[in-house]
Amino acid sequence: MVVLNVSEDIEAKIRRLRELGKASTEAEPQPVSRPPKATLRKPPRKPRGIGSIRDKERRKKILIGAGVLITVIILVAVGALMYFQSHAANQLQEARNSKISEVNQYYKAYSIHMNTTYGQNLLKNTKSKLLSEISAAKSVDQVKAVNVKGAYAAAYQQYKAYLKEQERIKFEQQLNATKREKIQNLTLEFQPLLAQPLPDSIRAEVVDSLKSLESTVNNASSVEQVVKINAAPYLLKLWRDYYDYRIDSVPTQNVVLIMPDGTKKVLSKSEAKAYLAGISNYQQIVRYSVRKVEYVDIALVLSRDRINGAFLSPGDHVVIFAKNSSNAKFQEIVNQGYIELVLLPKQAGLINLNEAQSQSSSSSSSSSSQYSRDQSSTYQPGGTAITNGQTSSDTYSNSQSASQSVSAVYSYSTDLTQILKALAAGKLQNGASVEQQLENYGWEVIDLEKNSGLLVVDPNAQFLVIVKVPSIFVPDILSYQQYLYLAKVTG
Repeated sequence: MVVLNVSEDIEAKIRRLRELGKASTEAEPQPVSRPPKATLRKPPRKPRGIGSIRDKERRKKILIGAGVLITVIILVAVGALMYFQSHAANQLQEARNSKISEVNQYYKAYSIHMNTTYGQNLLKNTKSKLLSEISAAKSVDQVKAVNVKGAYAAAYQQYKAYLKEQERIKFEQQLNATKREKIQNLTLEFQPLLAQPLPDSIRAEVVDSLKSLESTVNNASSVEQVVKINAAPYLLKLWRDYYDYRIDSVPTQNVVLIMPDGTKKVLSKSEAKAYLAGISNYQQIVRYSVRKVEYVDIALVLSRDRINGAFLSPGDHVVIFAKNSSNAKFQEIVNQGYIELVLLPKQAGLINLNEAQSQSSSSSSSSSSQYSRDQSSTYQPGGTAITNGQTSSDTYSNSQSASQSVSAVYSYSTDLTQILKALAAGKLQNGASVEQQLENYGWEVIDLEKNSGLLVVDPNAQFLVIVKVPSIFVPDILSYQQYLYLAKVTG
């Protein structure tokens, strides 16, 4: 190439100029050291010769020629250098443009996948860094050494790590939020139980169960694990324990168990525990209420057909039902009551006695006579026989009868109500004997009805019944007072 040949000629000329410079330098005489001024005198100046002047002029021309030559060589070298620099700069710029184009292509390609704010900022920073490296490169090799693909790949890996970290942070935030919400819900679920007057042993068990559930929540590693944590089995057992404690705390042998619908039942303690043990949802158990049994006597006026036919005795166990309309269903409102007293109506104390006597006599006589006559004739006109007959009879009878009867009726009526009033007022003689005779009169009337099968007292007659019932049932009894039915428990 021409450029290489010119550069070689310039280098050869520079080497020759250097050799000439060295030669001229070696030809010059070396300076002689001068003695000290105090000891040496300056010799007298000799006049210059013609030969020395010529040498000096020749050296001066040589130096001027060498300087001109060097100047020319330098100018040529500078021109060549500028040429080479310009050519290298063009190559460097082309390499930079090509690398910048590569940067833009990768930036566009990765912008689709890194479309979040963080990803776009990361791409911009990567692009800016790559452009700075390309701009700072001093040679084509340095430009080529800029690894655009690796830089964007590293940025994408960093972006994926960022997304993964964001997912982890989001997951942890969601998990922590779920845990906080779960712990709040657990506290709310346990709060009604903790608000009850619990004994120390049950309260400690409740607190331990709550802490155990909270620890399980805090140790969960996923939202699904937190969601699956269920306090219902713990609360079911704890509420059963609390109700067993309440039942055992009642001083009576029986308790009143009030159902969620308001129905009340008197049960033994073991029956109440067994009843609650059959409920598998603690939210249903908490709707039950336990009360102690306090019996009271209440007077009811009922028709006989509503009190089991009035065949009741003091101490009988009865159940009270109510039916407030003809189409309504019977509703049990008292499952345990006891008969204290039944008072018969006034009609049962009215005694009517009827006695009758009769005598009769009779006599009779009779006589009779009878007379009869038969007559007949026969003739045959024309060969045909014709018979004509006639019969007649007469009867005579005579009869006589006589009767006589004598009868007498006696009626007695006694009102026991008036007798009781007179007995209470002390107006009867031999009152103790009368009182003894009237003792258990009412029950004997009922017993005679059962034994004889005869109805003495009207089914619509009103009875006064004194019933012993738990006090909790009194409001229900009074609400249905006009629609009550008593049934005797025989089992």
